Amino acid sequence: MTPDAHDVDRGAGPAVLWPQPVLDLLARDPGRPVFEDGDRVVTAGEMAHAVARVAAGLRAAGAGPGAGVALDLGVTPEAFAATVAAFAVGARVCGVPPGLAPAQRADLLTRADVTVVVDEARLSDLLTSAPHGPVVAAGRPGDVARITWTSGTSGRPKGCAQTYAAMSGAWVPFPERWPAAVAALAPRLARFLVLGTLSSHVMLEYSVLALTAGGVLVAARPPGYPDAIVRHRATAGVITVGRLHQLVRAQREDPADLSTLRALLVSGSPLAPSRLAEALDVLGPVVFHGYGQTETGMIAMVAPEEMRSPAVLTTVGRPPAQVDVRVRDGEVWVRTPCQAAGYWDDPVETAQVFVDGWVRTRDLGEVDTDGYLHLRGRARDVVIVDAQIVHAGAVERVLEQDPAVAEAYVVARPDDLTGEAVHAWVVPAHGRRPDVEELRRRVAHALGVVAVPQGVHVVEHVPLAPSGKPDKRALVEPLVRS
Repeated sequence: MTPDAHDVDRGAGPAVLWPQPVLDLLARDPGRPVFEDGDRVVTAGEMAHAVARVAAGLRAAGAGPGAGVALDLGVTPEAFAATVAAFAVGARVCGVPPGLAPAQRADLLTRADVTVVVDEARLSDLLTSAPHGPVVAAGRPGDVARITWTSGTSGRPKGCAQTYAAMSGAWVPFPERWPAAVAALAPRLARFLVLGTLSSHVMLEYSVLALTAGGVLVAARPPGYPDAIVRHRATAGVITVGRLHQLVRAQREDPADLSTLRALLVSGSPLAPSRLAEALDVLGPVVFHGYGQTETGMIAMVAPEEMRSPAVLTTVGRPPAQVDVRVRDGEVWVRTPCQAAGYWDDPVETAQVFVDGWVRTRDLGEVDTDGYLHLRGRARDVVIVDAQIVHAGAVERVLEQDPAVAEAYVVARPDDLTGEAVHAWVVPAHGRRPDVEELRRRVAHALGVVAVPQGVHVVEHVPLAPSGKPDKRALVEPLVRS
């Protein structure tokens, strides 16, 4: 898989090979704190030494340009060092998403053609390796640098493959390339909460941005909001739409001291303008609302100060100059400097989404006369649960495998806990009565817990649209009225 021309630092001068900017940052000021984990503070020099040790261990294990390294790690200073080291040796790096069914995890590691799997035990061994001098980025521009896997709720994890050329073209470690909204965000990342996994595209991107802006990464313990903000005196963090709703509700009912908070980056499912306005009213001018995809990276972002205009609340911001946006037949197509080159080991899906240097977002939208991007819906049938995409068709197929189910239909519904939730309607097979809990167990086993329907509704028939096709909107109407 090779990069297209747009993968290489479009219009920004010669690319510095990823992750050399991070290695240079760590070397520049060895005494600077870069990572806090509880009472432990790790300096840039200590982090650089850990990167060198892990890199030496990976090379000894056969990892280098063209080899696959899977990271099955949480959020620790050592996990950050392992992530940087795996890129530094030029490997093809993939994270193992949490919540995969065992069969999906095994299939993912097989498909990724992995040479080394780094879990916590293996990482401890790698850290005992003797370093071989300063680490220098060794990747090859045309090689795949990163495979970012989806949750597997299409039935099989799908990997976005990003080349070293594409990662080297990113704006994150270069202040002179920051779009306006990012330049407004960066100074607020002085104490940036890190949670989940560093293999997350969003978490790694904003961690590097925080370090570039002079901030410190802070492991969120406990991970939840608002407790982590209060305990760690955090200034910024990433939050899903569902957790933002919970935080706003908690602040209304029993306010915590969030005086240190300066930025929350909303990730995942769409945020309704009314809920965005409410969040700004309750939390203050700290909410950064944006739009991006694993396939593309950031497409647009809007800063809190811009959202003083009610019209801007209905948008996801202006795409920066580095991002090309076109609307074709109502669908948003984009080109970004750091977009993926395709899907790993999936030429059919690659051909459908990556077309002539453009990425089909499969989202519907329009750009207004002021250059702001408005999203109008989806061209694909998905539910976004806690920022993870669940494909409705995959859940429907699993439900229909139950002998008691004749037909199954899945729809997204707004949810204050997860942003959106999966809801299913099933028509019983003749003379049978579906066991709702068995259906949920079946989905969990096949697709993981994120895809489990919150509601399973048994109906005798499904209403039809004038076209004669099942009318999913009519199925939802009773819930909307209740």
